[in-house]
Amino acid sequence: MKRTGIILLLLITSIATIAQSKIWTKQQANDWYKKQGWLVGADFLPSTAINQLEMWQAETFDSATIDRELGWAHNIGMNVMRVYLHDLAWQEDPEGFKNRMNRYLAISTKNQIKTLFTIFDDCWNPDPAIGKQPDPKAGIHNSGWVRSPSKTVHDDTTQWTYLEKYVKDVLTTFRNDDRVLMWDLYNEPGNSSYNETSMPLLKKVFEWAWAVRPSQPLTAATWYDNKDFNTFQLANSDIITIHNYNDADNLEKELKEKAKLGRPIVCSEYMARPRNSRFQTHLPIFKKYNVGAINWGLVSGKSNTIYQWSKPIPDGSEPELWFHDIFRKDGTPYDKKETDFIKAITAK
Repeated sequence: MKRTGIILLLLITSIATIAQSKIWTKQQANDWYKKQGWLVGADFLPSTAINQLEMWQAETFDSATIDRELGWAHNIGMNVMRVYLHDLAWQEDPEGFKNRMNRYLAISTKNQIKTLFTIFDDCWNPDPAIGKQPDPKAGIHNSGWVRSPSKTVHDDTTQWTYLEKYVKDVLTTFRNDDRVLMWDLYNEPGNSSYNETSMPLLKKVFEWAWAVRPSQPLTAATWYDNKDFNTFQLANSDIITIHNYNDADNLEKELKEKAKLGRPIVCSEYMARPRNSRFQTHLPIFKKYNVGAINWGLVSGKSNTIYQWSKPIPDGSEPELWFHDIFRKDGTPYDKKETDFIKAITAK
């Protein structure tokens, strides 16, 4: 082989090795996981916020409600919350946004709860805007939730420069903060009919995160049957995360399959009562396989997630069977048998 060919081969091998070194080894991942204890919690949005922007903008950041509601979570044995960020809240006021993240983490730590922050999201409304957020639409699930980034930015790579700055700034600021459990880089890539068009941004957000390489694990959850997305996410996540809203048999089958990868597993979305995804049926399975369990929804509020995804109740009346969420706004549980069960199983 000519000398130039050898140099090129060595360069390619070196680049591949550097890229691979950004991902934790299985040993690193499992050593980290052993220190965490059994992770049980919820996807958290304060009941006074309709979406990520209303949660994080200065005018509507509601520390009193956050503190109160995280206290309810702590009281039933929960120790982790998954919380969505938003690029526009950072773009509007980077320092203020990070200060509010710090305030959130102080509140969560006071309540003995760690945080899994989610950076990008392909779900629901395509055109977020800074400022006053819309009022909820009666009886419609997540009527005001917004994608991050907007569809316009998602579809235009020339606008990704600020996204890179956003990701790197946030990760660099909190890269060694032990109040942050891990980073979920991209929620449900390909949702909202984006399909394969989300793959470039998914790959970029991992590259940006690897450039920082925070001390916390990086992940992106598998959520539907798409070979290309699943292969990439499973190959590049330090910790395996999944979404599963199906019944107990389906959940157990998936956990057994994912366990073959040899990495810790956290389910970062589950629990939809009409789909037979429930605490009493699923938490024992999660505990059996030592899998973290984060259900969608803590307190019923402006997100309207007590209603089903595609079955609105136009008059806004309360459904007989809630889809998501655990508590009412006054702190009383939707079903005390559920909260008693959660408290009992997390105490063992």
